[in-house]
Amino acid sequence: MIGLPEHAPDAFLADKGYDADTIRADLAERKIKPVIPGRSNRRVKIEYDRALYKQRNRIERMFGQLKINRAIATRYDQLANSFLGMVHLATARYWLKFVHAA
Repeated sequence: MIGLPEHAPDAFLADKGYDADTIRADLAERKIKPVIPGRSNRRVKIEYDRALYKQRNRIERMFGQLKINRAIATRYDQLANSFLGMVHLATARYWLKFVHAA
């Protein structure tokens, strides 16, 4: 997805599994800021934007909430439009919890 010509991202948020010198070199070549914490076995500690990295957690939680719906997690829908409709229903259902509470 990084190589899509439509728009280049400003930063790449990933977990420690993506901490590799080749990935970091590729991101530097594309002028994308890597926001990847270094693995614990790295000799030289790598600095990263901790505030931006926390935003990654929000995205992970959103996908976790969407996967609660069985139809989304197992992808029963064969067509992309049907699947997208189910995602819209799931997000509306999740959003209604907050609207009703307010």
